[in-house]
Amino acid sequence: MSSGSERLRLPSLVALTVLSVLALAAGSPDERRAEPIVPPPDELRICSDPNNLPFSNARGEGFENRLADILAKELGKKRVTYKFFPERRGFIRNTLKAGFCDVVMGVPVSYELAQTTVPYYRSTYVFVTRRDAGPAIRSFDDPRLHSLAIGIHVIGDDYSNVPPAEALARRGIVDNIHGYPVYGPYSEPDPPRKLIDAVARGDVDVAIAWGPLAGYFARTATVPLVVTPVSPASSTGPLAMTFDISLGVRRGDDALRKSLEQALTRRRKDVRKLLESYGVPLLDAPARGARGATEEH
Repeated sequence: MSSGSERLRLPSLVALTVLSVLALAAGSPDERRAEPIVPPPDELRICSDPNNLPFSNARGEGFENRLADILAKELGKKRVTYKFFPERRGFIRNTLKAGFCDVVMGVPVSYELAQTTVPYYRSTYVFVTRRDAGPAIRSFDDPRLHSLAIGIHVIGDDYSNVPPAEALARRGIVDNIHGYPVYGPYSEPDPPRKLIDAVARGDVDVAIAWGPLAGYFARTATVPLVVTPVSPASSTGPLAMTFDISLGVRRGDDALRKSLEQALTRRRKDVRKLLESYGVPLLDAPARGARGATEEH
């Protein structure tokens, strides 16, 4: 295996949610709270990560950056401003709750630390394989998974497990799993990319990753890759593989939430086109008002 991978330990499994927001909640008890800033009326203030493609970066290259531009124009704002902070421990405490920004661009609809809008996309975990490796893998019940080298993203120093880890463990697939930290060294660009690159190099035979990450990085891989949504029928267990993603605002900020929802509705086609341009695997749009992960498993 490549030096960029680490053998995954499978301790008691933890119910985690989408990779891009898994570490937003916690903050150290001794973190100092900054004084809130009154938002200028002509600005849309976004809480964002400066190194988190395909979602966002400091150069404005992520689809959440582009979506913020669309929404700002629709809301009549003159500019978009950012409070950048790594989407790790303390993100919400140091951004949204501190009053430095007003909108988090991508959170599950069931997210507890913010008031969420209706979802603007639904995506899923996917299998990533080389095109020259034979038929694509579509299910956790594919017998090939017992013998192939499997790469998955892992989170945190304690290697808490993402939903695919549970699905594999329930099938006795443990020894051939290799973990790639989703964060990695923050000084390096695009840390999650290493898992997808590992498939292209042949360091692992298949990766199981959150769809927006996989779809984006697979497009620029050194060899052709195939991105295949996980079959809902094989996603057994308490952890969903499919999630509805929304915008988040401070609790009680009903006016902003409603304005954002109206803007999303008016620009629905443009938003979908934007997501497709970044390779985001999109499932059928959830019903308006849906408030949680789908129950397709």
